[in-house]
Amino acid sequence: MKSILKKELNSFFGSPIAYLVIGVFLLVNGLFLWVFNDNFNVLNAGFADLNSFFYLAPWLFLFLIPAITMKSFADEYNLGTIEILKTKPLTTWQIVLGKFFASLVLVLIALLPTLTYVYTISELGSPVGNLDTGSLLGSYFGLLFLAAAYTAIGLFTSTLSKNQIIAFILGIVISFFMFYGFDSIANLLTSSDYYIRNFGFNEHFKSISRGVIDTRDLIYFVSITFIFLFITKTRLENE
Repeated sequence: MKSILKKELNSFFGSPIAYLVIGVFLLVNGLFLWVFNDNFNVLNAGFADLNSFFYLAPWLFLFLIPAITMKSFADEYNLGTIEILKTKPLTTWQIVLGKFFASLVLVLIALLPTLTYVYTISELGSPVGNLDTGSLLGSYFGLLFLAAAYTAIGLFTSTLSKNQIIAFILGIVISFFMFYGFDSIANLLTSSDYYIRNFGFNEHFKSISRGVIDTRDLIYFVSITFIFLFITKTRLENE
């Protein structure tokens, strides 16, 4: 698995993909949170928190993570190197997990610079350092689990086509439905909307972001991630 992880990371940073993804993520967040005079601007909020960032990040991940994962297997199929990959002394799980963790590491690298936002908000607080630490940590954990689920979905869609653009679009569509689709369905109904919302990412992400780590939310994200990784593994074995 380590060899696949290293190969994928070298591939990311040996091309513009990693720098483009990280740059776009930080640029868009920076513009909305600190430059544009809108409701997302932290300086207009009147209190020191990063709620705007944790609202924007899942929507940005919705596009950026499929951009990271779209070439994972689509490129292997397109170049005909998938057969070579399968002949290596690696199990299918090791191949899938190697690519999964490589993509997730890239997302984590994109998140690291946002810790400067935490420092800035802490300095802007009155008194200095007046932050809801529980909510802040919970929100970052929520982003991590959300990113893992998006990544697993992106890997799955990359096995559906040799065309990276198709894999990218399918990744966005499925991730969007899992994040917001169940909320939309619930809004159309007058009863049982709570249970329907609980099928989607958004409800569990918001729950973790409150700072209370509920094992039900963790089990949900781990289960969804595992399911999509398992489907990816199954598709590779049946090709």
